[in-house]
Amino acid sequence: MTKKINSNLKGKVGEREFAKLCRDNGYDCRRGQQYNGIEGEDVVGLPNVHIEVKRTEKLKLYDAMDQAIRDSGEKLPIVAHRKNNCDWVVIMPVEAWFEMYREYEAGIERITNEN
Repeated sequence: MTKKINSNLKGKVGEREFAKLCRDNGYDCRRGQQYNGIEGEDVVGLPNVHIEVKRTEKLKLYDAMDQAIRDSGEKLPIVAHRKNNCDWVVIMPVEAWFEMYREYEAGIERITNEN
């Protein structure tokens, strides 16, 4: 029972930590469960993005991504992960990454053409 409690606490701490990271980067995010427990997202505040937070030493990557996809609805599913003494990483489906990269490239091209 203690392991489950510690795991739940670590999850909540990870969600708060990732929400703070988002706020530190200019996005008004907070832990999703903290108000009414029915939002279904670990962190809310990034429009059109479903955030699944995993704060664990041994991430089951595909299980986590499957959960994010299953719970995302029409939103972009991402998994935010950090293990002890490491930086946060964001994992997303490759199709979403290519879509995002195309948008980045278009922005760079637009800026280059304006100069």
